[in-house]
Amino acid sequence: MSVSMKDLDPAFRGAGQKDGLEVWRIENFKPVPAPASSYGKFYMGDSYIILKTSALKKGSFRHDIHYWLGKDTSQDEAGTAAILTVELDAALGGRAVQYRELQGNETEKLLSYFRPCIMPQPGGVASGFNHVEVNEQDHVTRLYVCRGKHAVHVKEVPFARSSLNHDDIFILDTKSKIFQFNGSNSCIQERAKALEVVQYIKDTFHEGKCEVAAVEDGKLMADAEAGEFWALFGGFAPLPRKIPSEQTGEDMEAVAKLLCFNQGQPEPISFESLTHDLLETNKCYLLDCGGEMYVWMGRSTSLKQRKGASEAAEKLLTDDSRTKSHVMKMIEGYETVVFKSKFNEWPPTPDLKLSSEDGRGKVAALLKNQGLDVKGLMKSADVKEEPEPYIDCTGNLQVWRVNGNAKTLLASAEQSKFYTGDCYIFQYTYTGEDKEECLIGTWFGNKSVEEERASAISLASKMVQAAKFQATMARLYEGKEPIQFFVIFQSLQVFKGGLSSGYKKFIAENGLDDDSYSEAGLALFRIQGSGSENMQAIQVDAVASSLNSSYCYILHDGNSVFTWIGNLTTSLDHELVERQLDAVKSDLPSRSLKEGRETDKFWELLGGKLKYSNKKIEREQESDPHLFSCILSKDGNLKVKEIHHFTQDDLMAEDAYVLDCHSYIFVWVGQEVDAKVKTQAMDIGEKFLVRDFLMENLSRETTIFTVSEGSEPQFFTRFFTWDSAKSLMHGSSYQRRLAILKGGAAKLLDKPKRRTPAVSGRSAAQDKAQRSRSMSTSPECHRIRGRSPAFAALTSAFEKPSIRNLSTPPPAVKKLFPKSTGPDTSKEAAISELTSCLEGPLKRTIPKSVKAGHEAGKAIQEEDGAGDDEAESDEGRTVFPYERLVTTSEDPAPDIDITKREIYLSAAEFSEKLGMKRTAFYRLPNWKQNKLKSAVQLF
Repeated sequence: MSVSMKDLDPAFRGAGQKDGLEVWRIENFKPVPAPASSYGKFYMGDSYIILKTSALKKGSFRHDIHYWLGKDTSQDEAGTAAILTVELDAALGGRAVQYRELQGNETEKLLSYFRPCIMPQPGGVASGFNHVEVNEQDHVTRLYVCRGKHAVHVKEVPFARSSLNHDDIFILDTKSKIFQFNGSNSCIQERAKALEVVQYIKDTFHEGKCEVAAVEDGKLMADAEAGEFWALFGGFAPLPRKIPSEQTGEDMEAVAKLLCFNQGQPEPISFESLTHDLLETNKCYLLDCGGEMYVWMGRSTSLKQRKGASEAAEKLLTDDSRTKSHVMKMIEGYETVVFKSKFNEWPPTPDLKLSSEDGRGKVAALLKNQGLDVKGLMKSADVKEEPEPYIDCTGNLQVWRVNGNAKTLLASAEQSKFYTGDCYIFQYTYTGEDKEECLIGTWFGNKSVEEERASAISLASKMVQAAKFQATMARLYEGKEPIQFFVIFQSLQVFKGGLSSGYKKFIAENGLDDDSYSEAGLALFRIQGSGSENMQAIQVDAVASSLNSSYCYILHDGNSVFTWIGNLTTSLDHELVERQLDAVKSDLPSRSLKEGRETDKFWELLGGKLKYSNKKIEREQESDPHLFSCILSKDGNLKVKEIHHFTQDDLMAEDAYVLDCHSYIFVWVGQEVDAKVKTQAMDIGEKFLVRDFLMENLSRETTIFTVSEGSEPQFFTRFFTWDSAKSLMHGSSYQRRLAILKGGAAKLLDKPKRRTPAVSGRSAAQDKAQRSRSMSTSPECHRIRGRSPAFAALTSAFEKPSIRNLSTPPPAVKKLFPKSTGPDTSKEAAISELTSCLEGPLKRTIPKSVKAGHEAGKAIQEEDGAGDDEAESDEGRTVFPYERLVTTSEDPAPDIDITKREIYLSAAEFSEKLGMKRTAFYRLPNWKQNKLKSAVQLF
């Protein structure tokens, strides 16, 4: 549908060119731009048009248009707003969703633009209405009711006791104090959101200079603030129970009705099943679902048809006394998920990118001819092919292979070699912005068996529980891994077959051939990656059809090695294949072949020439994030509600949420959530993928991250404007916000910021042997390759210690000798055995008098000539038993410095509990000291 820009109201010209809000008020039946300073300030006698433009990752814009009707606006102005909205949509390319918003019944999407709420003011420009100016000297006491867990609907009610009830939250705004009355049946989340309204009233109408009081329903005169509140209503009296009103037609679950507009008149359509086939592209329709009405306009309809359908829908609402129904208008191809979900079947949306960009180009050209800036309408920068990982690459990695119901720790040299028939568990600890981070993940090979997948999830979940849910958990499938996985492993090889007991059993029971990788056999590897910190060698079928012109390959048969260079590859790809040669087959010389110049031997190994692809393998791209509040019912059903234009404050401590980024999802769980729900976080994510609430064809193998409040990694917090202090606060979401609102310092959690899960089966020798993770070559390599200048530059990045991603295992939290279990394993014998193996003379002496307190640890650490092998003496030291020093002691030691509990341990117990001598301990960074102390309840 072509639109002449000269017929568009001048106030709309240039609209929708950049991300953000634009607002117009209807004055004399014309749209007048509202100043940005007045956004969110609506008058009851006026009508408004609100345009929300959102920049999408794919480089285009999404538009949502709302027209808001004050309760005192005239019918003519309301009709004008509806028609102008259709014109604005047509000028923007006919892709916007249009929403009819009635005062007091706004959609949550509109409310999300004007946080924390919309509080309409009396007055208006239409028909004799005058804007009422607030006289600060003559403050009027007002009573408001607040409803909503995510978006708050605020309505002024009469200042009378009869307005109060047990189910809602009320805000009483007086000249000197603002009271929040919490109905006994209201929930914590509603109370927390209402406090945002209190803050808004305080800042807007009191210049931030008034007191705030919270009154709980049921507290009588014994509470001073409650007594003051009830005094304003003439004294306390019990509130009557709310009498349930009869449900109106629009509140009931109505049977959907479909009407077709014929020359502006709606005509009913009978149907047995509501399917997409009922909608014709050259017509407009009305889908009536009771409380919601949808106007659907085919792409082949004219602007006149669309205006007529909009006018008819407005008239139908008025005539049928359905003014409170939500009305959404949309164009074919740009339907909302809610609308499509009303139909029994809805085909996949065709790719409208070309027509969309073509329409954008036409609009841009028309605007440019009028001398307007069209930069915002032009195509945005291309999406980066490889996103940032937002994770430190210098941490400590441990990997286990799952064998049946158990796991086997892999040696450092083997932990980057995965088999497609196996399942793996990995634990990665690294330094975050202000604490140590921990990621525990499972990786499922494409040929792994279901029993071992379930076992891997169970074992990893126990590790997360042992870490008191302070670790992030990930569930990954081969071929669907996120960037974080690749940069953690850096140089990864994935081989065919499997080594686990479950895979071997499956092969045997089904009479299948075991095609597990063998260095002496024939193997073909595809090399991929984006750089030295992200490269993989993936074994594929050794046939010519596995080749792809966009990749490099390694082919070997045990006696000869070839590298194959696709014609569409880059110099970086060439360097990566050289790098991976050292990891895949380092003991034989290789021969490099360019595509089109292969030898007969090469094709002979692959079984002859075959056709192959030249297109890169597409991976799921990260999309614009969507946040959903989730409730898992007792019967296992998952209920979700989308939160629009979300912020960190939308994450309530009492709830679980899913952040859907398409290529992966996060399940965030608040601190106040029941422990059982915390263990079901992965189950919530899996059910979310099955339901596919956004109808975006989510794969069941999409990566799932589970995140606990207070332990959020940066690759999650980057989607928010994040304040880490908020996630570390103590108490319910309501208690936290009330403390902030009243100006009190919120108490932080009495726990360490992060605790590394204890891992069994790892020795100190293994810790010391932890590999330098950027080094994919081995000292045992039997050959030295010629290096090109470009490859030499690449290699130098691996060799320089200053930038090498060294693995730095944290000190093991374990005892150096066991507790006494019998006469032959006494503590004294263990100490004697330990000290007897110390090398070098025992030269160190501890002063006979060391002041207990903050200076004690410092004094020990700073003594000149101190050595790790020197003996310690407890002479002159204030010493208490370990049991009296722990934070949970029932008989705590008196008069000690609780920030330095460890200094009161004897030398023997210090080594036993903290796993090292004092000198080594005090050389550690403070965060590591605190982590070790936390593990043994000394912090």
